Amino acid sequence: MENWREISEEIVESLLEDGSNPEILYEVEHHFVCEDFNALENAALAAFKAGFDVEELAELELEEGGTIWGFDVVVESELDADVIMEDVDKLVAIAADNGVEYDGWGTYFQD
Repeated sequence: MENWREISEEIVESLLEDGSNPEILYEVEHHFVCEDFNALENAALAAFKAGFDVEELAELELEEGGTIWGFDVVVESELDADVIMEDVDKLVAIAADNGVEYDGWGTYFQD
């Protein structure tokens, strides 16, 4: 989890340094992936039951070839690493419980 905290702090710092608006809510996308569709579907259901907005599962092409299954959980959040980490903690636990990979989060620059 310490690694996710560092990554989260770096993302937030970079956005703020680039002039992204700290006063608005951001659409934060948390990414999940797995080769096993059924395991990923179970993780999506668990995230939904935990109150998260879950996007459709999709087959994704890997850069090195091949495919993998993935979905996103979308959360409106302040651009604050501590606030985002609260969701990361919950979502990493859901991923671990279901044998899928939590693949990080992202958001977009906002004026």
